[in-house]
Amino acid sequence: MALATAALIGCASKTEDNVPVNENPLLNYAHWTTPHGTYPFNEIKAEHYMPAFEEAFKEGLAEIDAIVRNPEKPTFENTIVALERAGHTLSLATYCFFNLTNAETNDTLDAIETELMPKYTEYETAITLNDSLFQRIKAVYDERESLRLNPEQRKLLEDAYEGFANNGANLDSVGKEKYKELSTRLSMLTLAYGQNVLKATNAWTKLITDESQLAGLNDDTKAMMRDNAKKKGQKGWLMDLKPTTTIPFMQDCANRELRKELYIASNTRCIGGEFDNTQNIIDIANTRLEIAQLFDKEDFAQKALHKRCAENEETVMNFLNSLRDAYMPAARAEVAELQAFADSLGLNDQLQPWDFSYYSKKLKDAKYSISDDILRPYFELEAVKQGVFGLANRLYGLTFVQDTNIQVYNPEVSAYNVYDAKGKFLAVYYTDFHPRDGKRGGAWMNEFQGQYKIGRKDHRPHITTVMNFTRPVPATDATEGKPALLTYDEVETFLHEFGHALHGMLTRCTYGSQSGTNVPRDFVELPSQFNENFLGEKEFLDTFAKHYETGEAMPQDLIDKIHRADTYHAAYACVRQLSFGYLDMAWHTIREPFAPTKGQSVQDAVIAFGNNAMEQVRVMPNVPGTQMETAFTHIFSGGYAAGYYSYKWSELLDADAFAQFQQARDKRGSIFDKKTADSFRKNILERGGTEEPMVLYRRFRGGDPTIDALLKRDGIQK
Repeated sequence: MALATAALIGCASKTEDNVPVNENPLLNYAHWTTPHGTYPFNEIKAEHYMPAFEEAFKEGLAEIDAIVRNPEKPTFENTIVALERAGHTLSLATYCFFNLTNAETNDTLDAIETELMPKYTEYETAITLNDSLFQRIKAVYDERESLRLNPEQRKLLEDAYEGFANNGANLDSVGKEKYKELSTRLSMLTLAYGQNVLKATNAWTKLITDESQLAGLNDDTKAMMRDNAKKKGQKGWLMDLKPTTTIPFMQDCANRELRKELYIASNTRCIGGEFDNTQNIIDIANTRLEIAQLFDKEDFAQKALHKRCAENEETVMNFLNSLRDAYMPAARAEVAELQAFADSLGLNDQLQPWDFSYYSKKLKDAKYSISDDILRPYFELEAVKQGVFGLANRLYGLTFVQDTNIQVYNPEVSAYNVYDAKGKFLAVYYTDFHPRDGKRGGAWMNEFQGQYKIGRKDHRPHITTVMNFTRPVPATDATEGKPALLTYDEVETFLHEFGHALHGMLTRCTYGSQSGTNVPRDFVELPSQFNENFLGEKEFLDTFAKHYETGEAMPQDLIDKIHRADTYHAAYACVRQLSFGYLDMAWHTIREPFAPTKGQSVQDAVIAFGNNAMEQVRVMPNVPGTQMETAFTHIFSGGYAAGYYSYKWSELLDADAFAQFQQARDKRGSIFDKKTADSFRKNILERGGTEEPMVLYRRFRGGDPTIDALLKRDGIQK
């Protein structure tokens, strides 16, 4: 929400002459002496945010008023570019505050966010529903065919016009007031939803005092759980709902009842109780529907898909259905094989969702003699980081130099200067690897400053990746400590988020609203998912995957096992993603307000709706009373509404794009093919949203993508 606003408002530079010295660091940015204008986090306090936002709102509206009152004829420069450059102070406050509410929040920041969101929405709608401003934009837009605009300028003009039209500028006065009301309501609902998920995640713990109940867990996981208990003044092993606990626990713990308890706790988060999200879901879906109907759309998906690659919900549903039909037979076969394997180990009961990861890992080990316990010693975090940085060097010539003079918002965060192949400064890059109570779950990339140009000055981006990786194991009187040793999936996640970061760091655009990851939702995952492909390449693994104790490179037989296991349970993983896509589309294609049936509780109604949406790709038993949608932040508070399909859509693109690198390797001998990397950089990573995404993709690939590379990669097509 906030960062989308910053992209709409754009970025601009201020001179020292027109920014007064102020004790509030967020308002005194012209006098920052930090490297590259990075945030002086050591000086920024909670009490600075609301005054900064209040002042930024006033300043931004004054800049808009100046555009509106300009007596000159509307032109591209005095209207479209002026709008793009307005709101710099707000952008500074926005990027700082909302990055921290995701990565370093607390009760104080949560309270500020709750107070801020209605004001933020009011500010946004005051601009997007300003008819005088829109008329100036429309006047320029109507003359676009006679203007001598380059493709980047033309796209900016089209984006400005459509951005306003899609946010109510063409509504009548009654409609505009209604849109303001609905937008404010929606912002508060999504905020409450996200805060509930974080609070519910932090609220649930279970202390284990009998170590025998943890049979199967490795020493590192138990040490982490023991450390978690110690931090809370408890003695024993503390279970929680953070992924660093849930993932190894569901994979390794032999205690089926504890796995069940953890699964149910995770999948009943925010269903009833203090942090209930079921009514929030209904209200969010109904409010989005009401907004769509204001724009004469039958449902929210029609409105949301207008400017995406897929364009309409028929295309999305056909895409999901085609994957369903291709993958479901293989997914059912995978589950049947796993059931037989579990029975051979003495299960003699139907596999349940809390069994899948446990037996899947055992079967994988039996088939391929490979597991996270075997791989972890080769994935020490510092080595992985250097390997990931090295990938960017081999492909794009980048180097990363840590700079301790750059202030960070938490001591665990590191900051780097990024340089191109000629040694020219390219970006600031922050890394934040480990879970904390103030950090939401998952992993993401974001900007502290986007890239943009004014005249000949190129304002380079400040990029951050935030993750929740396994922590180092602290030393005790009885045991030595260990560095952070990552799972294969965590390394893959790092590569994914780093792909987003490269999209943000390599961008070379004129306008901030088009730079970096400011592309349609179903195109934004291409660079990230494309980057994951390198983890399956021996040539890449050889650069960093060395045993943290012996320094021995990952042996060839282990790499061969990784390759053989590449497609293990790929069909199951696909239909799981499809289930999320169907759930997303179900909530955002309702055409009448959702309400429980007579005698049905709100909780039961939401659970039943979600189960019905996911039923067509269900390959494991449904557990009554559970549903993941009440903690599904992607679609209810994270910007992926009617857009979750984009992960699979982007997989189609990334598999097809990586096939180009594989073909180059077959011809020229290296997966790090410079010619292909230069083309990917020039046509995809540097261009942001300056042209339609499929135009950029075809320019790189030489044609439209096909599903063949994805089916082949997943072992569905031989």
